[in-house]
Amino acid sequence: MPMQETSAARLTAHCAHGPGRGRRRALALLAGLGLGADALRAQDPVKVEPRSYRVLFENEKVRVLEYIARPGLGVCGGGLHSHPDHVSIPLTDAKVRVVGADGKPFVAEVKAGQPFWEPAGTHEAENIGGRNSRVLMVEIKDRDWKPSTG
Repeated sequence: MPMQETSAARLTAHCAHGPGRGRRRALALLAGLGLGADALRAQDPVKVEPRSYRVLFENEKVRVLEYIARPGLGVCGGGLHSHPDHVSIPLTDAKVRVVGADGKPFVAEVKAGQPFWEPAGTHEAENIGGRNSRVLMVEIKDRDWKPSTG
C-alpha cells in the first residue's frame, strides 16, 4: 500500500520537536513585551528553534529543512503550527500522535526512507515513539509560499 493511503500520509506531523528552552525563553521575553505566543508561532522555526531546525538547501523554488524531534515533543514543530506544500522524508521510523485541522486525533507510524506529500496545512504533532526522530521537509516555494511555523 503506498504511503499516501496509510495513516502516515495523513500524518501532517512529519516535522520535529516542540517547545524547548529557547522557545520558553522567547515566550517569556514576548510576554514581557506584551506579545503572545501567536507572535512567536508566526515566525520561521529555523530562526526560533535553531537546535531543532536546520536549512540544508534553499533556492527560489524549494527550501529543504532537517528537523530533529525528541520523544514527547513535536515532530515538525511545537504545538499548533503550519507548513506550506511539502514533501516529507523520514530519516528514522517514528510513531506520532497528530491532531489535524479538524481537531480529530490519530496515531500514525512512518517508516524511514518512505517519502510522502503533504499539502499546506495546520496541525499539532507529538513524537510518541520513545526515541529521537529525524525528518527532511522539502517546502515548495510557489507564489503562496510562507515558511513553516514553529
